[in-house]
Amino acid sequence: MSALVLVIEDEPKIAALLRDYLVAAGYRVGLRDTGAGAIDWVHEQAADALLLDLMLPGTDGLAICRGVRARSDLPILMITARVEEIDRLLGLELGADDYICKPFSPREVVARVRAVLRRASMRADPQPDALELDDERFEARVRGCRLDLTPVELRLLRKLSRQPGRVHSRAQLIDAAYEDHRVVSERTVDSHIKNLRRKLAEVGVDPIASVYGVGYRYEPDLPDDASTRST
Repeated sequence: MSALVLVIEDEPKIAALLRDYLVAAGYRVGLRDTGAGAIDWVHEQAADALLLDLMLPGTDGLAICRGVRARSDLPILMITARVEEIDRLLGLELGADDYICKPFSPREVVARVRAVLRRASMRADPQPDALELDDERFEARVRGCRLDLTPVELRLLRKLSRQPGRVHSRAQLIDAAYEDHRVVSERTVDSHIKNLRRKLAEVGVDPIASVYGVGYRYEPDLPDDASTRST
């Protein structure tokens, strides 16, 4: 049976457009135009992914995202016309897997849905060449190749890889990398990520993608999704 994608969007034309393109791509689609009662509705559907508008009547998208994430790991893609940094970071901290900003290309939405579904599938069925982290030995291996990482780089890789596809802000990565909670600049995180990506590239992989204005995410090599990736 094809995957079920739920769409909560109060603008009828946008909702219909998303439904038509998703159905054409082979997905089943459930629609809702209000946030009232949406959390229970989502959990009654046994859905595979959720497209969630930020501004909704009844209950807003951030509250719905928080409620859904408290009960499940359902992939959530938030749709928004509000691109202020605080909204983007708040949504990511609540557990959204991706953002789609209006106006958008329906084909891009389908590609992003396909990407989050594939990442969810990979989490459920890890690939044999997946990253291996040994916290006791403080070592990391990719496809059997040992990575020569610093403690900070290993903590960053652990934080990113435990939630493939999830965008992490620089502030979140700072908290994960420095257990003593020292104050460091975002440029320091960027420098560590640059070194980490270089070391991963040396063993033939490039799973860390930058997300402009927000932070970074870990994406196992997925050639079909290259068009959805920020670098």
